[in-house]
This record gives sequence, C-alpha cells and structure tokens, in this order.
Amino acid sequence: MSHPGQPPNDPYHDPYGYPSGDPHGQYGFPPAGGQPPSAPHSAPGAGHQPWGPAPVNPYPPNPYLPNPYGFAPMGGDPYAPYGRDPMSGLPYSGKSKVVAGLLQIFFGTLGVGRFYIGDNQTGGIQLGLTLVGFVTLFFFIGFFLILAVSLWALVDGIIMLTGGVTDTHGYPLRP
Repeated sequence: MSHPGQPPNDPYHDPYGYPSGDPHGQYGFPPAGGQPPSAPHSAPGAGHQPWGPAPVNPYPPNPYLPNPYGFAPMGGDPYAPYGRDPMSGLPYSGKSKVVAGLLQIFFGTLGVGRFYIGDNQTGGIQLGLTLVGFVTLFFFIGFFLILAVSLWALVDGIIMLTGGVTDTHGYPLRP
C-alpha cells in the first residue's frame, strides 16, 4: 500500500512515467503470442505492426559493389570470385597486376614482385643475383650484375603491368 507522496508498492512501476502492466514493458521481450505489441506512437491505421510493410527497393542491386556476405551473388561465378578474363575466359587471380608491377619496378632487384605473385623461383634468382652483385661489387663485376638485374626487374615490372604475367596457378593477374 502506498501513501501520498510515496512511490507505489508495485514492483513493475516505471519511475519515469511509462505505464506498464507486464514486467518487460514495451522494450522487453515480446508476449507469449510471438507478435510484438503495437507501439503507442505508431501511425493511425497501421494495424498492429507499428513498422508497417517492408519497403521495396525500386532499383536493381549494383553489380560493381563487393558482396558483403562473402559469397557470389546471384548470377555470379563461384569459381571466379574476381571475374573472368574476357580474352581467355580464365578466372582472374587473387593478385593484382598493379601491385605486382609496382613492387617489381621499385623492389624488383630483390624479387619482391615475383614473390608476391608466387613465382618463388624467379624471385629467388633475382634476389640471389643481386646479393652476388653486392658481394662482387669490389671486383667491379658486381656493378654490371646489379645493373643487369635492375634492367631485368624494370622490364619485368612493365610486363606485369600490361598483363603478360600469370600467377603460379596459371591465372591472369586481376586488373
């Protein structure tokens, strides 16, 4: 029993003025029937679904946006997640030709661009020849060796940028 000026003894009374008959109130669990209760601030005539019907998107989905769900969209090729090469029909590799080409141009004497696409043999040869060039730099032969590997790396990087190189699985690098 409550006295004037005292809060009521109702354990479910909301001190902020929201009337509530059930312990979970409007923002708690839905009632046992499974339907959420209608909101007091819903539009008149909206039925007992305060949010109304689901909106319909009049526009088709954008095919150029990445799929946030991690799988191929309807009509997509699950065996070619990055698309297919229009000339050969092969699926694109997961490696980018721009990244591979720039790595090869700037760090090609160390074989970084080749290591990036998975060609460890060629990358190892470039790295090994560069190290031999630095070791034999005192004999003046190393200068020519480093110059030759640098020229090889530059040309190799340009070929990667133009799309003439594949990854270790034989797939063309993606644009």
